[in-house]
Amino acid sequence: MSGHSKWATTKHKKAIADSKRSNLFTKLAKIIMIAARDGADPNMNFKLRMAMDKARSLSMPKDNIERAVAKGSGTGESGPLEEITYEGYGPDGVAIIIEIITDNKNRSASEIRHTLSKYGGSLGASNSVLWQFDRKGVIYLKNTSINDEQELKIIDSGAEDIEKNGENIRLITAMEDLQIVQEKIKNVVEIDSAELEYIPQNTVKVKAEKMEKLFNALEENDDINNFYSNAEF
Repeated sequence: MSGHSKWATTKHKKAIADSKRSNLFTKLAKIIMIAARDGADPNMNFKLRMAMDKARSLSMPKDNIERAVAKGSGTGESGPLEEITYEGYGPDGVAIIIEIITDNKNRSASEIRHTLSKYGGSLGASNSVLWQFDRKGVIYLKNTSINDEQELKIIDSGAEDIEKNGENIRLITAMEDLQIVQEKIKNVVEIDSAELEYIPQNTVKVKAEKMEKLFNALEENDDINNFYSNAEF
């Protein structure tokens, strides 16, 4: 789920280990609940549509999705949830942005601080690393390849970049153009999911083993919706 620079190898894998499904579906439900606060109709609520598309792409059952929409829109039972963004550092000074959805921000802050510290990092102040990232729209394709005609239509749609890595393809857009580009290309390519992410302006080369341990620990935290880093390995 996490939107950091590992996207090409781990972010968009379809195979999900059974042991991690419960953790994943818990996170997806929170994302849907937050989005549904602005309306339960995905045709009128683009944020909700993105959240539901993402959940479907990761094989979340339809009943789970519908329950999350009902809770978030007020037609089902739901506790208070907050969206909070933390900034910090990993080993070797890697910049990290962590987005959480939680019903207890004090618990979440304590857990994140502990996790970063355990793996050689630290929690940072507001805007300590945010300036090193750009907020962008990102569209993930089901296509494993695209032809020249499709590429031209994608460029004409307003997409800023097409990134290919192995069999993965993602399109980068300006934050405000994400919905427009998605609508223009939906009949040109197969869209898997679309979301807003933090893209690092520059990357830092690090040892994979050290960062993997931290990333795995962050991934296992149910309160963490997404995290991003400028790590390259």
